[in-house]
Amino acid sequence: MKIKYTFILLTISALFMSSCSILNPSVMMKTDPLFKFDAIEDSLHEYVINPFDELSVSVYTNKGLQLINFEGNAGGQMQTNMLKYQVESDGNVKLPVVGRVQLSGLTVKEAEILLEGKYIQYYQDPFVKLTVTNRRVMVFRAGSTSGTVLPMSNDKFTLIEALAQAGGIDDMSKAYHIKVVRGDLKQPKVYLYNLATMEDMQKANLVLQSNDIIYVEKRGRYVHRTMTEIAPYLTLFNTAILLYVTLSNIGKE
Repeated sequence: MKIKYTFILLTISALFMSSCSILNPSVMMKTDPLFKFDAIEDSLHEYVINPFDELSVSVYTNKGLQLINFEGNAGGQMQTNMLKYQVESDGNVKLPVVGRVQLSGLTVKEAEILLEGKYIQYYQDPFVKLTVTNRRVMVFRAGSTSGTVLPMSNDKFTLIEALAQAGGIDDMSKAYHIKVVRGDLKQPKVYLYNLATMEDMQKANLVLQSNDIIYVEKRGRYVHRTMTEIAPYLTLFNTAILLYVTLSNIGKE
């Protein structure tokens, strides 16, 4: 009898450990219950240029008068500089005539003003138009079951806008537990947002930065998932018990 109960106990323990290890195999970006999230950004702000952004830079003279002339000419087509310039790892951008210029950390408006100051040495009343062309964010809804890469369509692309474009928050997601991971993944900033109430939603107008990761935690259905996961093991367990009882009875004969 002692051997029988030991066998049953070991079998149950093995099944429990196996089911725990596979219950949430797709969960990403786990945080400890005592994990300290970064302070939530207070208000809307503009997009900030980052290393490895790609920039489209167009320079016009006479305060952009050429732009107005071409737009007003129905038979003409505005000619712009379509070359792209990458922000290097140190934040500099190598541009024609003016050479390397530090643009990382500036908003688009600040960068345009800085470049106009650089080009004024070479052109009369320069007008600079700058666009970041490769901005994107990654959205994972309902845990990791639905992932989307979204291009950032404007300079004030917010968390709420990204979630809307990705398909919203379904009934399997936690609207009150949304993580935004930003910066170098070796030492990222991690924000926690709650969109469950209007009061908390007002804090969620965070302007996203390129390569931000948005992770909407999945709502757990632990009883259903546990039974689904361990059902095959329970069948195996019952078979093992039946085999054990059968062999025990044969040994008694």
